[in-house]
Amino acid sequence: MKVILKQDVKGLGQSEAIVEVAEGYARNYLIPRGLAVEASDGRIRELNLRKKAEKNKKDRAHAEAVKLAERIEGKVIKIKMRSGEGGKLFGSVTTREIAEVMERVYGIKIDRKQIELKEPLKSLGSFSLTVRLHPGVQAKFNLVVTAD
Repeated sequence: MKVILKQDVKGLGQSEAIVEVAEGYARNYLIPRGLAVEASDGRIRELNLRKKAEKNKKDRAHAEAVKLAERIEGKVIKIKMRSGEGGKLFGSVTTREIAEVMERVYGIKIDRKQIELKEPLKSLGSFSLTVRLHPGVQAKFNLVVTAD
């Protein structure tokens, strides 16, 4: 009997997989526990449509991320901060401030969590940073921190 798995089943398959199982196993275990449904033509068609829609959505998100990466690539962001002796900042430059300046200056809205910054910047200088926009899509830009 063919069934469509609604959840991952160890030793059988992952969610939304169409598998062939013994009829007793399907009727007495999988279907009553809500782990699977019988694979009728209509359900298979519906599953294929849902998978196609998800793929289109992922492709669209990837294309948008590539366009955004092209806009960000090579940009220079300048932030002025108060500093003390030796170029040490009073405070630090965080991803939130970088994202706000990027939106204000270039009109590019990115989430602060997408900016890769191991720790807040606490000194003057020029830094090369990376933005991860989508799996496999990233862009590099320069950040210049100057004295106020």
